[in-house]
Amino acid sequence: MAKKVFVGMSGGVDSSVTVALLQQQGYEVAGVYMKNWSQDLPGMVCPWKEDYQDAKRVATQLGIPFKMYDFEHEYRHVVVGYMIDEYKAGRTPNPDIMCNQEVKFKLFLHAALQDGADMIATGHYARIQDGQLLAGVDSNKDQSYFLCRVTEEALRKSLMPIGAYEKPQVRELARKFGLATAEKKDSQGICFVGKVGIKDFLQQYVQTEPGRIIDQHGRDVGEHDGTLFYTIGQRQGLGVGGGLPYYVVGKDMHKNEVYVTTDLQDSRLWHSELRLADIHWINDPPKQEGTYMVRTRYRAELLTISSLKQLQDGIWHVVLHDEVRALTPGQSAVIYEGERVVGSGIVI
Repeated sequence: MAKKVFVGMSGGVDSSVTVALLQQQGYEVAGVYMKNWSQDLPGMVCPWKEDYQDAKRVATQLGIPFKMYDFEHEYRHVVVGYMIDEYKAGRTPNPDIMCNQEVKFKLFLHAALQDGADMIATGHYARIQDGQLLAGVDSNKDQSYFLCRVTEEALRKSLMPIGAYEKPQVRELARKFGLATAEKKDSQGICFVGKVGIKDFLQQYVQTEPGRIIDQHGRDVGEHDGTLFYTIGQRQGLGVGGGLPYYVVGKDMHKNEVYVTTDLQDSRLWHSELRLADIHWINDPPKQEGTYMVRTRYRAELLTISSLKQLQDGIWHVVLHDEVRALTPGQSAVIYEGERVVGSGIVI
């Protein structure tokens, strides 16, 4: 008897092709739209209804059952609430990682299994092999970074068929299958509210005060509109004109000051060591004799780790072979062994 797989359908081309591929592979497939966010924001209509209709259209085309799971209440708490709290604390979080950890591979997985599924599937560009998470074949679209906090238990009940393809191939498959979403553009911006920028989103929930922007010489060079809007290494959106470009190298939430530099070799921009909290290993912890790499933000280059060890307080200390630029508190540092994701921690 064919295994029953519930596919998380976002209304995009990737999850649409996921359904078609699984059908081709002989699975009994059902589609599920996860309603995580429906609130409109000033100047931005939430695209959830359009996405839901696109997903439903593809499900009808492919002749599969289709339903919606409403996770909006939980999502506001575990993803949006977390994100706002992190920004308020002066850190730069990654809501996509939290969404995968708490919603797609926990809430959705549990609800699907309760609903009669044997497994779930998503349109992620990553691969699963014997309970291990591997990078996607398409290095330009690889999403393994965002899946770094998924558990081995969840991976053993999940499928990611498009991880074996490159994006142009997925588009071609969508056309070949005649899917309604074949030419639909990829979504941009915050994972749950479409094209709205993070600053525009945060301004709906957080009160901020203008403050001073101070350069590497201690000079006042401008005014910011809220310390929490700025992240380490940022160049755009500072509003400080003339001369060499400025880069954010630090901020003080209590003094309400943002610190910048025009010196690309400024020591505050470069680090050869990092400390990681809230560690999550997908399978087993790394071994002392292993060869590991780390990625400190999505699409950043992989850096060789010289030393990786646990300190007494549960913090892990990572020494790099080369320096990393713009290390950002709150971001996830994801550790790889070859193509395999070993786990991750939060930069502190």
